[in-house]
Amino acid sequence: MNGFASTARLVVVGGMTSYRALFNWTTPSMYIGTLFASPLFQLLFFVYVGRGLGVAGDEFLIVGNAVLSCSVAGIFGGTMAIANERRYGTLGTVLLSPRSRAAIFLGRGLPYVLNGALVSVTMLGAAALLLGWRTPVDRLPALVLTTLVGAIACTAFGLTLGSVGLRLRDIWLVTNITSALMLLLTGVIVPSGELPALLRAIGSVLPLTHSVAAARHITDGDGFGAAGPDLLIEVGIAVAYTLLAVVLLRVFETEARRRAVLDAM
Repeated sequence: MNGFASTARLVVVGGMTSYRALFNWTTPSMYIGTLFASPLFQLLFFVYVGRGLGVAGDEFLIVGNAVLSCSVAGIFGGTMAIANERRYGTLGTVLLSPRSRAAIFLGRGLPYVLNGALVSVTMLGAAALLLGWRTPVDRLPALVLTTLVGAIACTAFGLTLGSVGLRLRDIWLVTNITSALMLLLTGVIVPSGELPALLRAIGSVLPLTHSVAAARHITDGDGFGAAGPDLLIEVGIAVAYTLLAVVLLRVFETEARRRAVLDAM
């Protein structure tokens, strides 16, 4: 029990402490501008373009962009939770710790999961306020759960990219490209079924593709049962990326120690 309590403390307290130390958006203007204003303007842009061109529909674009909005906190936050240790030259100190690497870095993902879910829920609220979007109240709990699962998957993906950042000189280039690809490949603005087979296959293993599909099942009134299979797949993707992040951390740490390039930029 003492071991479990110690690990839980490491995950929760350590995660929150590192969040304060490594979070790049520390000022209110940066936090609101990056995590809330940018996704909101993106949502409004695509809704008004859709209206002007007469394609898709408000709900299709609102739900897709609201779920996608959690990706900024999850992917970039998960990446900086690991990569910023190398950037600030403190990675060696962290890796000297005898504690579990998985507990240390997975705990760091928790604040970004909560951030991402908060952003998605805020975007849905903004759509209701600014665009007149409505959905029955009894669908909201399932919709919030869907955004939470999507935020977990995005954060796991971000941790994977952060692990790769132990080896690459500029992981932020990869992160920005990946973030842009998610807009195209996850069914947010283009239905996944209309993509070429290769792009559809890539999108199917990215986070949020199945969360977006589940959210649309819920808002279309199909019920949680129809959304369940997509949510289970999304959970599987989150678990897969989490395991991949842990494995990559171990591999790249071992390689960096062998070549003495732990903090090299």
